[in-house]
Amino acid sequence: MRPWIAFIAALLTGISVAGCSGSWQTPLSGSLGSGAGEASGATPNATAAYAATTSDPKVQTVANFNPLGPPRTQAPGGREVIKNPTLADVRATGRLPEFSIGRADAPVTIIKYASLTCPYCRQFHKQEFPKLKRELVDTGKVRFIIREFPIGKSSGNATIALRCAKPDKYLTLYGKFLDQQSKWVSQEVRLDRIFAVAQQVGMKQSEFDACLKNQGMINDLQWVKDRGRKLGIIGTPNFFIQNKLYKKQLTMAEIRKAVDQVLQTPALASSN
Repeated sequence: MRPWIAFIAALLTGISVAGCSGSWQTPLSGSLGSGAGEASGATPNATAAYAATTSDPKVQTVANFNPLGPPRTQAPGGREVIKNPTLADVRATGRLPEFSIGRADAPVTIIKYASLTCPYCRQFHKQEFPKLKRELVDTGKVRFIIREFPIGKSSGNATIALRCAKPDKYLTLYGKFLDQQSKWVSQEVRLDRIFAVAQQVGMKQSEFDACLKNQGMINDLQWVKDRGRKLGIIGTPNFFIQNKLYKKQLTMAEIRKAVDQVLQTPALASSN
């Protein structure tokens, strides 16, 4: 199937689905982030995160990308899910710095878990995010955080590239990956197409190649995804507004309502 046909098919499937699935049961590879079956069984490789498995050097599949391995039966710490996470639980971070915009002391925190191959994440970023930024972030009411939750091998590779971007280019590259999904998302991982997007924010080939072998960062991304699972994330986009989890794509009307509830409830606002 041609990449653009696969992409359109992903957009048209799961009309009744609230987002892209983060649960897998079979080790299928290369499908888009619109449903189950994206992750593949990972075979550890101590020297590199990637290994070619086809005769075409431009077409590669991931031999070892930890964030994309089959879901673990238990999240880190031996617990599957924190049933009622506190705001401190939700805000806990690993070694990777988080990408955020807005005042650090904003009264409301919104966290979006996103996969770069997810068409619903693209839709939210295009339709709702500009309004959210203008109305709530720029006015000092909300601090908005993006957390990576890659679903599928292509998303995983792109996520590594995203983390290699300079901090001031993160949001720009994030938007480019979403906006240009039809150009780089395909049933097999195309590193050349992923790099073509990353190159648009000034990334060099040598930087991209080195980043793909950065096992320390890959392990840190694994922590982010495992922590998300422990907090109850099941797919993308999923959102936390303060410590309340929304397992669906949110409209701006729903976000306004939730933020207003926090701002109007002293106990919720004071927990910031």
